[in-house]
Amino acid sequence: MPVAVITDSTASLPEKTAKQWDISVVPVQVVVGDRVDDENRYERADLLRRLRAQEDVSTRPPDPGAFFWTFQDAISAGATAIVCLHISSKLSATADAAREAAQQVKVPVYVLDSGTTNMSLGFAAVSAARAAAAGAPVERVMAAAESRIRGSSELIYVDTLDYLRKSGRIGPAAALIGSALSIRPLLTVQGGEVAPLARVPGTKRALNKILDVAVERAGQATVDVAVAAADPGDREQRIAGELRRRVPGLRELMTVYGSTVIGAHVGPGALGITVAPVL
Repeated sequence: MPVAVITDSTASLPEKTAKQWDISVVPVQVVVGDRVDDENRYERADLLRRLRAQEDVSTRPPDPGAFFWTFQDAISAGATAIVCLHISSKLSATADAAREAAQQVKVPVYVLDSGTTNMSLGFAAVSAARAAAAGAPVERVMAAAESRIRGSSELIYVDTLDYLRKSGRIGPAAALIGSALSIRPLLTVQGGEVAPLARVPGTKRALNKILDVAVERAGQATVDVAVAAADPGDREQRIAGELRRRVPGLRELMTVYGSTVIGAHVGPGALGITVAPVL
């Protein structure tokens, strides 16, 4: 297609969805000890075990070379322009790596700092790819992604703020540090940073609260919703079932494995809900 759409792995897009819409996904890197590798090369269960054991786990943006070859593949497939959508620049230098690589290819590359992550980014990439598949010019492909990002809500439950604090991604959510141990923080992404949403006593109440907020954000609009878990279990299935029952305008509901890069920052037990109005 004339306009290729590329994103990074923090979008948490299921492989099937990325393939369906011809979206190329460049993996962000995870660092464990002396090992630096693409996040899709790590076993999720082992990474979560290392996080629980308080081992040093960090992340790095993709090497510009990974973007360069992804751009080249798109050009070889016939792309005359590329739209590249990435995690907030306040959370990662991934967009900078894409811009560096863009200077080395012969077609225009439009790099969009989404100001968000997870499936807010994933749904934006799908919207851009839908527009591209319909033959839209690059300006409309960009506009489709930007409109989806503006309307989306990213809601996050974490067991503890320790992992965000340790990784330096805590942002305005630092205001919640010092809460009683029984308090569970609810977070969102605002202004490109992790920001506080609420403090709720106990895990059960916190999960019920984040569900209520998601239902409220959806309202009566037609929406796509995703539930992403750092370590998959029964909770995301229960929440997905409640969302299916309580959101009247639900178009698509996805349960996904959250990016392990995001998991490294939010920690085991974290869960996210993305509410993305259909525009």
